[in-house]
Amino acid sequence: MGLDLEYIDGQTPIDEEEKEGLLIETIGTKAELDEFEQLNIEEALQWVFGKKFKPEQVFTEKFIRNLHKRMYGNIWAWAGTFRKSDKNIGVDKHQIPMQLKVLCDDALYWIENHTFSPEEIAIRFKHRLVSIHCFPNGNGRHSRLMADIIIEKLFNKELFSWGASNFSKATETRTAYLQAVKQADQNKYQPLLDFASS
Repeated sequence: MGLDLEYIDGQTPIDEEEKEGLLIETIGTKAELDEFEQLNIEEALQWVFGKKFKPEQVFTEKFIRNLHKRMYGNIWAWAGTFRKSDKNIGVDKHQIPMQLKVLCDDALYWIENHTFSPEEIAIRFKHRLVSIHCFPNGNGRHSRLMADIIIEKLFNKELFSWGASNFSKATETRTAYLQAVKQADQNKYQPLLDFASS
């Protein structure tokens, strides 16, 4: 049985080779995949929110890959592994490690120099991380969780609400989120900041 996936606006398609990395053979639809992924993500959340972190830990390739593996490792064989194909979004696959290093170094600089507010540091990091698009899939959820880790674990502030919605379905909230991301693409971060706290 093959994996039958239908995508909504803003979702990155999984190519055939990546589909072969599915670890649970009984999954056949997007709804089933979403359900299993959500269970795995909840396990990752329990790991994250029972710990304390320092910026030097969080802003590393190792941490970023480990978090993705914890979020998707029960579902996808490639969880925590950088993508090996180019997508409709993101940097060239060969640029991922370098671009991620630059982003992590920038984030450490922002914190050390109080360049932006804590909220803006988290949102700028989230946006650039999803723009790099490190992994074959799960980048949006992964980048939102990274922003939550930054705001709560590094700055002791309240978690973002992200419009209190499920992004895997085509809703007005998802549309508003994607519009805010497009604004951030133009270096206008306030709409994404506003959305994250809505």
